Amino acid sequence: MDSTPLPEPPPHRAVRLSSDAFEAVEHVVYIALAVLLSLTGLLALGSAALALLGAVQDWSGVEPILRVIERLLFALMLIEILHTVRASIRSGALTPEPFLVVGLIATIRRMLIITLESSQQTQAAHWTPESESLFRAAMTELAVLGGLILVLVVSIHLLRRQRTANP
Repeated sequence: MDSTPLPEPPPHRAVRLSSDAFEAVEHVVYIALAVLLSLTGLLALGSAALALLGAVQDWSGVEPILRVIERLLFALMLIEILHTVRASIRSGALTPEPFLVVGLIATIRRMLIITLESSQQTQAAHWTPESESLFRAAMTELAVLGGLILVLVVSIHLLRRQRTANP
């Protein structure tokens, strides 16, 4: 007896047409998403540029600089998501690494915001039992975010190592 498998019958015409239609709709949605993300990224970049202009005019401290960095990281997150959408349109598949990178950027961005907020709370003139409680909560959140950064970096490293091991 011959053990070679029988070839699969060709798909029915209705199945092929519906598959092509769904793929076309998927591409249209991806393109619309890419356009909207591009516009949002440009707006975020413009907002960062305005914040930078304000920071140059206001030399009072670190807060304006952190605001600029926070907005630039937001723009970077949008661009990384746009890259993921572009790669999905090309390959037809989602890969986890860009999402991990976006998570890493978002985590760093959140850490910057917490650092900025807690630095304002810890000034001697503002120190109250309530601000002490908020400071402790912020330190706990920073510790959790630090652990999350470690997990994300290790995950990205493992994905890249697996990709190079299995080309």
